[in-house]
Amino acid sequence: MATAISFVLCGLLVSFHLILCSKNEGFAFGGGQTFHTVQVSSLLPSSVCSPSTKDRNKSGSLKVVHRHGPCSQLNQDRANAPTLTQILSDDQSRVNSIQHRLGFNEAQNYFHGSQATLPDRSSSTIGSPNYIVTIGLGSPKRDLSLIFDTGSGITWTQCLPCKKCYKQQEPTYDPSASNSYRNITCKAPQCSQLTSATGISPGCATTTCVYGIQYGDSSSSVGFLGFEKLTLTPKDVFPNFIFGCGISNRGLFSGSAGLLGLDNDPFSVVSQTASKYGKYFSYCLPSQSSSTGTLTFGKGGTTSKNIKFTPSPVNPKNPQFYFVDINGIIVGGKKLPISKSVFKTPGTIIDSGTVITRLQPEAYAALRKSFREALKDYNMTNGTSILDTCYDFTNYDTVQIPKISFLFAGGVEVPLDLAGILIGSSLSQVCLAFAGNSKASSVGIFGNVQQQTLDVVHDVDGGKIGFGTAGCS
Repeated sequence: MATAISFVLCGLLVSFHLILCSKNEGFAFGGGQTFHTVQVSSLLPSSVCSPSTKDRNKSGSLKVVHRHGPCSQLNQDRANAPTLTQILSDDQSRVNSIQHRLGFNEAQNYFHGSQATLPDRSSSTIGSPNYIVTIGLGSPKRDLSLIFDTGSGITWTQCLPCKKCYKQQEPTYDPSASNSYRNITCKAPQCSQLTSATGISPGCATTTCVYGIQYGDSSSSVGFLGFEKLTLTPKDVFPNFIFGCGISNRGLFSGSAGLLGLDNDPFSVVSQTASKYGKYFSYCLPSQSSSTGTLTFGKGGTTSKNIKFTPSPVNPKNPQFYFVDINGIIVGGKKLPISKSVFKTPGTIIDSGTVITRLQPEAYAALRKSFREALKDYNMTNGTSILDTCYDFTNYDTVQIPKISFLFAGGVEVPLDLAGILIGSSLSQVCLAFAGNSKASSVGIFGNVQQQTLDVVHDVDGGKIGFGTAGCS
């Protein structure tokens, strides 16, 4: 990767969304220039996969790809790829669901007798864009592409015989063809403990435990709870992995086979592999849909030279979420006049499935004001969906964009990649990639756009989260 700083516009490819991305070695923590110089002459949507030069072939490492990008085998239906408006709408549905869980966190029982049913609502995605990893399941092993999500607990995949399944790219998993699959019974302790991971009380079909999970946008999965052999890499195999074998699933999951749950619930992959990895994992999300990142379980999965850790306090009411303490925001080298209490009172979680970072209203207002002042010489244009600070760059060769850093507890400053600052549908509508919550009491969410190219390290048992710059392209 070139050491000289050069900036290009890169696209969310199939749907021709544009986000401003940098092709540089990353930024030092603090210091340096206060503005990005962006050349807007080169549009990239690239149809060619260019894997990150920092891909890691280590024990416990999985390749991460954008599910709508050319590096994904699921990228087959370009005509039906979501628009930016759809992405933002789905993202808000996910945020609404998270806010509900954090505010109420009440399980509901939608099972009646042996019949597993969920409320009848229109189906949608669980948030877009999302990132995909491929794992192995069963004996003999079947490779399955799953959406990985730090905001979800249970891992599930579509299973035969399907009563209602969406279209997926790979053959549907057949538990009867695996010699290592076992049903979990209704009387098993794993069944009675399932509510923590799904938010819904389990059901029972004859003697088999039935799970059900519904996401904020009405996507859902219902099926049987089972044990199976999980293969992450040839050297990383777990024989009694608990997962959901979904026979009734709905939602536009873009060809994926299901979901890999990475929150702090006892049913998540993080908890179920703790005997080997010690509840320690890291990931790096690429800045471009045409590049790749990495998800690694265990230590040693990062390439950043300097990982700085901030405390990740456990919220007793919502222990499955990963919380971080934001102390401030720096724009163009100047710290914004925001009281720490603005962030601390409701708290903030970090989430791989939420797209756009949500800030408390007062914090977002200060960020927006500072950003607009820095770009006062450029032409503003209409906003779109939740984004209200947008610009028309079609008549410019280069533009100056202020750098943005987040200040976390412990004196940790995390500079965002340029890809984490701007997002747009075209050069005529490039927007500040942040949004404000409607209420000051709503929890903030540090989303995946802002996490791009950062090595994000979850030391769950250690109670801390680390950040390192330039972890992947």
